[in-house]
Amino acid sequence: MLKVQRPTPSHFGIFVTDLEKMVAFYTETFDLTITDRGVGRTFKNQLVFTSASPDQHHQLVLASGRPPEATFSTVMQISFAVPSIQHLRDVAHRAQARGATELKGLNHGNALSVYMRDPEGNTVEIYVDTPFYVAQPHGDPLDLSQDDETIMRETEAICRRDPTFMPLAEWQARFLARSEFATPADPSDPH
Repeated sequence: MLKVQRPTPSHFGIFVTDLEKMVAFYTETFDLTITDRGVGRTFKNQLVFTSASPDQHHQLVLASGRPPEATFSTVMQISFAVPSIQHLRDVAHRAQARGATELKGLNHGNALSVYMRDPEGNTVEIYVDTPFYVAQPHGDPLDLSQDDETIMRETEAICRRDPTFMPLAEWQARFLARSEFATPADPSDPH
């Protein structure tokens, strides 16, 4: 069960034209697990529920019903966090091999990202967080052909030159301090 203290973004769904092609793209590229599938009783579309976490039944839902003539997607972006820079490279290669186009790397300072179009033109981002904060939007070119140490050293230098720079832990503390939902830690809670 996902533990939340306030309304928290948790999953998203998109309409697709070719359901099986898109299921293959997302499950094979991002290692998502199909948790359920079927036709809704009130929502009469084919639905495929997928997740990367046992804590959430679904994080991405693919729904039939996007008209084949739809050339513009209203999805701004679908983002996937990965655990390392090497995962960023690996997933980008898998995505391209499965039909993703327009791959572009960006260094946001607080994250290293690769953006692409999925086989139906939706914008997808894969990213890995960094231990830094700089105000957004921020985007420098990202060269994933460099080794991890060089990428992180250059990222830190870029961030430190930005007047909004701070360590991520400091930004997180400020976020909690200004959050109306921040509550003192419960001493009986072992987490």
